[in-house]
Amino acid sequence: MSTYQWLVFILIIQLIHGLGTWKLYQKAGRKSWEAFVPVYNSIVLMKIINRPSWWTFLLFIPVINIVMFPVVWVETLRSFGKNTTLDTFLGIFTLGFYIYFVNYTQNVTHIADRSLVAPTKTGDTVSSLLFAIIVATLVHTYVMQPFTIPSSSLEKSLLIGDFLFVSKFHYGPRTPMTTVAAPMVHDTIPFVKVKSYLYDDNNPESWKNKLQLPYFRFPGFQEIKNNDIVVFNWPRDTLFHMYLPADRRYSKPIDKKTNYVKRCVGIPGDSLQIKNGDVYINGKQLILPERAKPQYCYDLKFKSTIDAELMQQYDINEYNRVFSIDRSLWENNLVKDYLIKEKAKVVELSKDSTSATIIGAIDQEIYEKLKLRLSENFIQANLTAEKAEMLKKDSRIEQVSKYIKTNTEDGIYPDLTDGIPSKINNWNSDNFGPIYIPKAGQTVDLNLKSLPYYKIIITEYEGNKLKVVGNDIYVNDKIATKYTFAQNYYWMMGDNRNNSLDARYFGYTPENHIVGKPVFIWLSWDSNGKGLNKIRWDRMFTTVNGEGQPESYFKYFLVLLGLYFVGEYFWKKRKAKANE
Repeated sequence: MSTYQWLVFILIIQLIHGLGTWKLYQKAGRKSWEAFVPVYNSIVLMKIINRPSWWTFLLFIPVINIVMFPVVWVETLRSFGKNTTLDTFLGIFTLGFYIYFVNYTQNVTHIADRSLVAPTKTGDTVSSLLFAIIVATLVHTYVMQPFTIPSSSLEKSLLIGDFLFVSKFHYGPRTPMTTVAAPMVHDTIPFVKVKSYLYDDNNPESWKNKLQLPYFRFPGFQEIKNNDIVVFNWPRDTLFHMYLPADRRYSKPIDKKTNYVKRCVGIPGDSLQIKNGDVYINGKQLILPERAKPQYCYDLKFKSTIDAELMQQYDINEYNRVFSIDRSLWENNLVKDYLIKEKAKVVELSKDSTSATIIGAIDQEIYEKLKLRLSENFIQANLTAEKAEMLKKDSRIEQVSKYIKTNTEDGIYPDLTDGIPSKINNWNSDNFGPIYIPKAGQTVDLNLKSLPYYKIIITEYEGNKLKVVGNDIYVNDKIATKYTFAQNYYWMMGDNRNNSLDARYFGYTPENHIVGKPVFIWLSWDSNGKGLNKIRWDRMFTTVNGEGQPESYFKYFLVLLGLYFVGEYFWKKRKAKANE
């Protein structure tokens, strides 16, 4: 909704409130016109219901106000003697319109000095529950949000099963853009599996007309820097992958898009390039912090057969099996053509040109038809540089060498911006760029060559109308040879470079998609562990960002917790003695 539409909507709400309460205002000793004045009427109402004036502020906070409205309806009814369980339910389930009935048909008296304790157990339970939801939603939305690492894109820096607290105030809390939504849940309500916001299955774009607020972010005390780990809404929020067309995308509000966590390697104004797997910013190699543990793909050849004990010893759990293949089949492109036709994932030819790496499971029919032979002593594994060096010294290993892609890779940004795979560059995930990271207020040349990089920014992220007629580019029906960016953009990548769906595939992340900064891990759960070893004790209460190796503060937490219980014990004992 536009600002004008929101003002009209707010005025309508104020009119509805005034028409339903003006007689109650009179009975409370106030003027009837006070019920119609925006904001002021809320301040007066707080005095009528004997609640603090700062509650007015909560009524104008998106999502929080959804919970606050029922609270105020119930409190208004109680202030005029309508305090039974039936009154409470009628006030809530009629969306406050029960107050109209009381206002126009009931001879009620204002109770100025009423007790703020609910007269019934049901009312007390409802009040306590609503208050808890309000406080939790405030903290969740504007201060700190729990987050779970769902994938291995930051392995070994962050692990699957790490439970994080994500700070909203470091980069500035973002006000919810989706105003009518269930509190404290993301895009889907658990268990019932329905959308948490207003949505029409028959019209995927319907949410755009459902009381959406424009983007606004409160000031933070930090800006995103190179190497920061950041939680953000996945800008493309789509089911597409290498060979799937972008029309598989489905539409969502910005703040309800899937939450992702990656390392920000490029910030606004940077020139970014990837050379042989290493990221370069403005011509200089980006040096990751000490605690980062990037993983790359390595060719790993065993002296005999693949050793399962060795792989467990070095915690090698991400690897691709290699299949030997007849040279003539590959040289005639029969393999690649067949696999694409059968919608297999990716095929890479190894250096000796007689074996191939196939990502994903191999169908038995494909295995037999292409005469594949599973290698008994060779795999491609995701390893840190430190672990690769350790393996080189192991007597069971014949060869460890870093694998760098040299062939053009499908699906690399911006190849899928139009929904149709195309070859704009001969790039792949190991050799990419250079590419410019847009900065708010900066202007770039706009032509047919540069358009693929910025098309999604111009149309989807910044809401302009775009069309191309011959060699001319029209933005909002005017010929454009330059374009000025309205907001900042970031380049997010995973540390697990060969197993991360990141900016190399989906492109830029707009500033209005930034959620927050992970600050510490409060729990780390290893689903493969047994007993107490399911908890990674050394990761509990460790910080996420920062210099040096991560340090666990769990022991300090236990000490403080122990002191609290000891102090509480002696305090109660002293209080009991004083009452004797």
